[in-house]
Amino acid sequence: MKEILSGNEAIARGAFEAGCLVASAYPGTPSTEILEQVTQYREINASWAPNEKVALEVAIGACFGGARALACMKHVGVNVAADPLFTASYTGVKAGLVLVAADDPEMHSSQNEQDSRNYARFAKVPMLEPADSRECKEFTKLAFELSEQFDTPVMLRSCTRISHGKSVVELGERVTGLPLPQLVKDAPKLVMLPGNARVRHPLVEKRTVKLSLYGDTAAINRIELRSDEIGVICAGVTYQYVREALPEASVLKLGMVWPLPDNLIQEFAAKVKQLFVIEELDSFIEEQVKAMGIAARGKDLISRCGELSPGRIRAAFAKASLIAAQQHDTTTLEPVPPRPPNMCPGCPHRGVFYQLNRANAYVTGDIGCYTLGFMPPLNAMDTCVCMGASISNASGIVRALPAEEQQRVVAVIGDSTFLHTGVNSLMEMAWNKAPATVIILDNRITAMTGRQENPASGHTLDGQTASEVNIPELCRVLGIKHVRVLDPYDLDATRQVLDEEMHRPEPSVIITNRPCCLIKGPGRFEKGTILEVDQGRCTGCKACLRIGCPAIEWKPNPDVNKGKAFIDPQLCTGCSVCQQLCKFSAIGGKQ
Repeated sequence: MKEILSGNEAIARGAFEAGCLVASAYPGTPSTEILEQVTQYREINASWAPNEKVALEVAIGACFGGARALACMKHVGVNVAADPLFTASYTGVKAGLVLVAADDPEMHSSQNEQDSRNYARFAKVPMLEPADSRECKEFTKLAFELSEQFDTPVMLRSCTRISHGKSVVELGERVTGLPLPQLVKDAPKLVMLPGNARVRHPLVEKRTVKLSLYGDTAAINRIELRSDEIGVICAGVTYQYVREALPEASVLKLGMVWPLPDNLIQEFAAKVKQLFVIEELDSFIEEQVKAMGIAARGKDLISRCGELSPGRIRAAFAKASLIAAQQHDTTTLEPVPPRPPNMCPGCPHRGVFYQLNRANAYVTGDIGCYTLGFMPPLNAMDTCVCMGASISNASGIVRALPAEEQQRVVAVIGDSTFLHTGVNSLMEMAWNKAPATVIILDNRITAMTGRQENPASGHTLDGQTASEVNIPELCRVLGIKHVRVLDPYDLDATRQVLDEEMHRPEPSVIITNRPCCLIKGPGRFEKGTILEVDQGRCTGCKACLRIGCPAIEWKPNPDVNKGKAFIDPQLCTGCSVCQQLCKFSAIGGKQ
C-alpha cells in the first residue's frame, strides 16, 4: 500500500516498521510531528521528555535494555543532548539506537543555522541523510540495522523541507523476530570510567573505517552518470534541487554523509571533468573531498547562509558561466504584504510585555511564543540566546551593574522552557542571591511548537492524566523566598506586582496563571465576552493598538481625521486587555 506522507510522518512509520519499542523527544520545529505521529503506533512507548538531553538518555537506556529506541529533536536540541551522545558513541548499543536531528536552514523557526553533520563527525557516529519521504522511511529502518551491525548510535539528518514536504511512500510490515528486551550486565562496555573508555576509543576509530568501506558499496550512495562535463556530489534535499537545476550533470548522491565513502568519491571524481560539491550551510563534504587531494569547487559558488533552491543553484552556476543564463518572465508581480509574526489574539503574554515596556525594564528573553515580545509595538525584549538562558543572563547582568540599575533587569521564560533548562538557572540565581526578577509565563502548555504537553500541564503525550509540577512550590524549594502569582489579563495588578518585585533587592519570581488561548482539551481555556468598539465613543486615540492584538483593526473614517478602531468578533477571545487601555469607555461587551 502507498501513502503520501511528510518526511516526519515517514520517519515515524520507519521506526514502527523497524520494530522500535521506545521513542522520546522534546518538541522543536521542524522535528515535532515525528513523535506525535509515533503515537498512532501503539507498539511504541512514546513520550515527551523535559528536554533533549533527557530524551536521548531515555532512548539510550531503552537500547541498553535491549529495545530498539528513537530520540528526536531539532538541531539546537542536539546541543543539549551532546553530552550523552558523545559517550554513547563509546559505549555502543545493545539494540538499535537512532537520533533524528532536524536542521533548519534559513532559520524559519530557529535562532541559528547550525549544521548537524558536524556533530556526527565530532561524536564519531554515522549519519544518514534522506532526500524525500520514501527515503525518510527506508533510511530510518536502515539506521536501526546499521546501529546494531556496527555497534553505534546512528544519526538521521532531516531539514525543514524534508520534514514538512510530502511524497509517496510504500508502506511495509513491522519487522518480527527481533530479540526480546532483557537486562544483560556488561559493565566494561557500558560504564564509561576512564579505564573502560580508553579501551573503547580505539574500537570507535576502527568502526569509522569500517563504515567508510561499507559506504563504498552501500546502495544509499550511488553514482548517476550523465554528462562527463560536470559532476556534482550532494545529499538530502539538495539532491532534488541539483536534479532540477542541472539535469545534465552527473551526480554522486550520498545517503550516508558521515563517514564519507572515500573510494566511491575517488571513482566518481575520475569520471567527470569538473567536480562540484553542492550542500547547504557548511562546506562539510567539500572540505573532506579536498583533503583527499581531489580538486573540487563548492562554497566559492554557493553561500554558506540560508537554504538552497533550484533557482539559487542555477543562478550561481550561470554567474560563473558554467551554464547558460535562463531568461525569466519579467512580468511585474504584486508585492506580497509583509506578515510579521505576532502573538495570538487573547495571548496571556501580551499584557505582561506591555507593562514591561512601560516600566522601562531590561528584559532577558527566552525561546517560545513570548519571544515575540521583541516585536513592535510591544518592543519589550532585549536579549534571547537559547533555552533557559533568560534567567542565567539576568543573573549575570545584575552582577555587572550598580544597584540602581539592577532593578531594571527582568528575566522572562515560559513554563515548558523553565522546566527544560530554566530550573538550574533559577537555582543558581537563588544560591548566589542575584537581585533580579524572573517572570514565568505559565500558559500550561508548550505553545510555539504546536501546544504539546509538558511536566506541568497535567497530561502525557497520549493524553493521559499525569502528575503536575507545582511551579510556585518548585521555585520556593529552589530558594526563592518571594513568589507571586498573578492574572496577566489584569493590567493594573500586573503593573503593581512588577513595580514591587523589580524594586526588591533580592531574587524574586512572578508567575502568570492564564492558559494559552489555543490550548487543547475541554475546560482548559474559557473564552470571555466578545468585545466591540462603540464607534460613537471612540476618539481614535490608538491606545488599544499599543498591545498589537491581531483582533483589533484600524479603519480610516472619512468623518474624522484619525480613523477608528474595530474589533473582529471572529478573532476576539474576550481577554479584556484592550478594554482596560481605553480611557473613553469605548470598548465593551458585544450586544
